[in-house]
Amino acid sequence: MSLIIIGTVAFDAIETPFGKTDKIVGGAATYASLAASYFYKKVKIVGVVGDDFHQDDIDTFTKHGINTEGLQIKKGEKSFFWSGKYHNDMNSRDTLITELNVLADFDPIIPESYQDCEFLMLGNLTPQVQQTVIKRLKNRPKLIVLDTMNFWMDVAMDDLLETLKLVDVLTINDEEARQLSGEYSLVKASRKILAMGPKYLIIKKGEHGALLFHEDKVFSAPALPLAEVFDPTGAGDTFAGGFIGYLAKVGTVNFNNMKNAIIFGSALASFCVEKFGTEKIINLTEQEVAARVQQFVNLSTFTIEA
Repeated sequence: MSLIIIGTVAFDAIETPFGKTDKIVGGAATYASLAASYFYKKVKIVGVVGDDFHQDDIDTFTKHGINTEGLQIKKGEKSFFWSGKYHNDMNSRDTLITELNVLADFDPIIPESYQDCEFLMLGNLTPQVQQTVIKRLKNRPKLIVLDTMNFWMDVAMDDLLETLKLVDVLTINDEEARQLSGEYSLVKASRKILAMGPKYLIIKKGEHGALLFHEDKVFSAPALPLAEVFDPTGAGDTFAGGFIGYLAKVGTVNFNNMKNAIIFGSALASFCVEKFGTEKIINLTEQEVAARVQQFVNLSTFTIEA
């Protein structure tokens, strides 16, 4: 059985108060698959790039044990490119350049060797493409996790609502949760969103952690206070990859394992922001990951004496 991650594989150019980069490898599927590979060894990626995406870049996936058979390479075309500049608070940014390139007509191809999919991560793409992936799998996966953004709520709400009926977990940030539900209170927002189809809802709150909702249960995960945050790009995708990678590893989907998965995902995301792009998350050791997870545990562990 395997974990399939679909999403953008791209180039980014990033500027933050701590510096700037030229074109570096990014994209939702890139961050998510690298993060998932720390917990699960049968990660398979689906995406599309141009022939400007070098073999060295593909080798990074291979070194992490990620199957790239589903990564289409379009000859004579360019990869998706995004450039952005973060404000001083690092919570807001301006998009400077967006070039869809090969992503403009992306048709996800699911290789036959991917049909053993048990866990599916649908990274941020058009809701129609996300639906196509689900339909092209011969058997429904045990768990389908969907990430989306406010842009699709603006331009493809009907398609998004149809897609939500097909998934088990939705991950969005607090601003997106409010837009999707029309409710400012995140508790009220969760009730409306869960009624749209997903069994579980994760609301990411950046430097304030994350919330997990399921039926009448709520779990609040902390964020790790960091001395330096260089680049938040990809942190949400890294979180999602670590989250589903952990669940694929344990194999059982329930609320308690979901809580643990959020902590493991948060740990990976906390590494991601410490360097530009994927620089920090491509060379982690098991010991580093375990120590970071323990830091999260320590944040929320306490005893009360009467």
